[in-house]
Amino acid sequence: MSKITINIDGKEVQTQEGEFLLNAARANDIFIPAICYLTRCSPTLACRICLVEADGKQVYACNAKAKDGMNITTLTETIEKERRAIMEVYDVNHPLQCGVCDQSGECELQNYTLEMGVDSQNYTVKDVDRSSHDWGHLHYDPGLCIVCERCVTACKDMIGDNSLKTIARGGDPLNTDYKAQMPKDAYAMWNKLNKSVIGLTNGTDVLDCTSCGECAAVCPVGALVDTQFMYKSNAWELKQVPATCGHCSAGCQISYDVKHKSIENPEDKIYRVMNEWNYVSLCGAGRYGFDYQNTNVQKNETAFANAVEAFKKADSIAFTSTITNEEAYLLQKMKEKFGYKLINNEAKSFQTFLNDYSQISGTKLYGCDLERVHNTNFIVSIGSALKTDNPNARYALNNSLTVSKGAGIYFHPVKDPIIEGIAKSIMTVEHAPLQEEIALYLLLDLFGDKDKLPSDIVDYLASFHSEKTITVEETVKEKVIEIVKEMKVNEETGEEEEIEVEKSKMVSKKVSKEVVVDDNKLLEILGTDAKFMETLEKNLKKKETFALMVGADLYTHPNSRNLARLVALVEKYSKFELVMIPPLTNSLGVALICELDDKKGSYTIGYNTSGNFTLSALGDECDLDMPAINQQEGTLTSVNKRVNPTNAAIGYGGYELNDIANALGFDAQNVIDYTSNLPITVGFKAENFDDLPNHYENDGTEVRGYVLENVAVSASDDESVEKFRDDKLDGSIIYLANPVRQFTEFTNKTTNLDEVSGIYMSEEFLSNSDFNEGDTVKVKTENGELTANVVSDNKIAGSIVVLPTFDKKLNSEALFSGYRFNSASIEKV
Repeated sequence: MSKITINIDGKEVQTQEGEFLLNAARANDIFIPAICYLTRCSPTLACRICLVEADGKQVYACNAKAKDGMNITTLTETIEKERRAIMEVYDVNHPLQCGVCDQSGECELQNYTLEMGVDSQNYTVKDVDRSSHDWGHLHYDPGLCIVCERCVTACKDMIGDNSLKTIARGGDPLNTDYKAQMPKDAYAMWNKLNKSVIGLTNGTDVLDCTSCGECAAVCPVGALVDTQFMYKSNAWELKQVPATCGHCSAGCQISYDVKHKSIENPEDKIYRVMNEWNYVSLCGAGRYGFDYQNTNVQKNETAFANAVEAFKKADSIAFTSTITNEEAYLLQKMKEKFGYKLINNEAKSFQTFLNDYSQISGTKLYGCDLERVHNTNFIVSIGSALKTDNPNARYALNNSLTVSKGAGIYFHPVKDPIIEGIAKSIMTVEHAPLQEEIALYLLLDLFGDKDKLPSDIVDYLASFHSEKTITVEETVKEKVIEIVKEMKVNEETGEEEEIEVEKSKMVSKKVSKEVVVDDNKLLEILGTDAKFMETLEKNLKKKETFALMVGADLYTHPNSRNLARLVALVEKYSKFELVMIPPLTNSLGVALICELDDKKGSYTIGYNTSGNFTLSALGDECDLDMPAINQQEGTLTSVNKRVNPTNAAIGYGGYELNDIANALGFDAQNVIDYTSNLPITVGFKAENFDDLPNHYENDGTEVRGYVLENVAVSASDDESVEKFRDDKLDGSIIYLANPVRQFTEFTNKTTNLDEVSGIYMSEEFLSNSDFNEGDTVKVKTENGELTANVVSDNKIAGSIVVLPTFDKKLNSEALFSGYRFNSASIEKV
């Protein structure tokens, strides 16, 4: 889109051609009131309060698109009357309970009622019973609802759950006299409002979704409230602490809303998490899994002295990626000084994959991010259970398909009804485990530039093709001559007589014929067929931008090196831009900063994982307590290659890793003193922690930390890849992944995330097996065995059984050899 100039209230502003006027105004700090519109969503025209005049004609700013030279007036006498009448209507029968409403103090209905000067009420209508509903993690009060439909829009366009809709209110119709008395838009809005409330798409009163809470976050009034926050605090009592979510690699911007626990207890407590919902969406873990801090910790000098001695004795440090960049930097410096082996298996596999990718790409990092994926119109995902690995990757896919009218392909062995339900334009390929290479070969075959790809790869791709003759049936039309009898008047006698005439008509008939078609074995291996190509051809129409998202199934794959090279080739020789989804919170930061090793030594320090001497922020049995991420200052590196700052929301009274480092000869007052020392050779910048911003501009520009430099590296001239080995897993297949809203032991620790741990089976699998929910079963592989209860999970489908990692008591990872899939025997106990 090209840049254009428009005039708003006498001010010339630059914007993109086709941008909504409301967004153009907001980006230039020009106020236009709006209640129903969300920046990343489709306009609904529910509130109509964003009326403006464009070139002398009244339009809705949320829906009207900018044209070069357009002249916009945001306020006229007519518009002022419309807006005031609309706000009067919103206030009709709205309960006067602001003093106890959870939204009071940040309520848009309050704000706009005052903004529009509504000091009297001219309209009435008989109210109906609008009893409240308990929807589990949400509480819905229809009496407070203004049916702006923001919740419905967010659920559909941002998240992809499609769990909410408007339903009939059942009220009396408006008095028809109002139509003549009221401004036109106010009456139209009221007429719609009076007919509707919000309900559930499943037709029940039981909310079945991925429980992200985004609908409550966007609610402008107190109609939708997080159940855990109801009547807990007034908004103006809360202190907002800007931070970065510490659960998955999305690195979402959040603020912890904090105040004292009680009059008697002045200690801080996190009451809720908020987000800039116009620009970023949270998953349920980010929103509700906030109280994972390590509490009631005091400095234990004996334990600390033991820790220092353990570090002097140790030859290895094992740790997880739920640490900051600064802590990772400290661990690397300890390695350089003392020769420790650094053990982090998931970050090591990602690091190796990045290095193998770089040999062909010539860059340290992938080129794309999730922000660009939002605006891409054709997306492919391979090797990631998007819904749970990184919910923001799923949101980007959904936003592209619903708002940008995009299309996509989701390759994964585990059937996912949530992904399938996003849009008709998503194609899902439920391939077998170990066939991720074939999916990438298919992308090269369909989208790669054959004139630029290495010739040996072109020849290899050609080997999957052959011609075959098939019989097809098609409908053809042909001309048929019929003899029909008609009555005709004889001109000589004047009498009617029967004559025969010829008449032609077109008739359809089915014929069979033999045709020669391309037989693509790549499709056959993936378990799909020619219909896939027909649908793909349809979905590719008018698609200009392409994104490929890959995930941890590839990093841990037995042939990950080949997969990394294939991914690089797709990025290099096709239109696809590439995003790699890091496995955990700060896996990318750890992979860039630390030189990771494969095997432990004889004595290991464990940091948030087991070891001969254990440091832990989990508050469990350990040798020395550590602070959790919500108790630390530092930075985290996200999937978007952005180094984001996070701040401490809750106090911590114990020792930190920095204290141990200082006792071993390092010298820093705070761990954030190392922020400016993060290695610039791999893309970090010499920025001080206190100088890092953490906000969004009005136009949606992300001003958070900084983006890593994508450092050039020496690429190999060898771009060869290995041929596909058709290895298979036999018997029952298990997969290492978590349920919705769970990522690690930290999410499992929180109060509001109450997902049941166990062995997850789809409803489809249970109905076709001898297992039932609650059964105790034993899962056994060549690596080990575990016993747990069966959990029915309607967020997955198919026959693959899922084992979680968030519950360390299960120790699911012991059943796998690195790759997230494995063969197993499953039997009742």
